[in-house]
Amino acid sequence: MLGDFLVHPFDRESFDLVTAVAALHHMDTATALERMRDLLRPGGSLVVVGVARGRLPADLPFEIAGAVAHFFHTRTKGYWEHPSPVADPAETYAEIRDLARRLLPGVRYRRHPLWRYSLRWTKPAR
Repeated sequence: MLGDFLVHPFDRESFDLVTAVAALHHMDTATALERMRDLLRPGGSLVVVGVARGRLPADLPFEIAGAVAHFFHTRTKGYWEHPSPVADPAETYAEIRDLARRLLPGVRYRRHPLWRYSLRWTKPAR
C-alpha cells in the first residue's frame, strides 16, 4: 500500500505510536511534525530518527565523531548500498532541535553517531 500520511484522511488522535526513520528530511519538517503530533492520542508516543545538515564550526566535534564511527563501522560491517532515495537535509541539527521544542513541548532531542538525531515525545494526557 502506498500513501501519504500528510494528506490521508486519518482520524485525529487515532494512533498510539507514530514513528519516522530517516524520512523527515524528505518532507516539510514543520508540517510533518505537526501532522504526527495531531495523529497521536493523548499519552501516545512519537519517535523520530533523522538526519540533518551539519553547521561548521559548531558541529565539528560531531562531524569528526561521525567520520571516525563511519570508518570503523564500514571496516567491521561493510558498506550497504541501499536502493532508497537520497535527499540532502534542509535543516541543521540546531534548527531541528528548536523546531521540535517549539512544536512538541517537552520533546527529548539527542544527537547520535553516524550523523543522526532522535526525537522522543509523549503527547500529554488531557
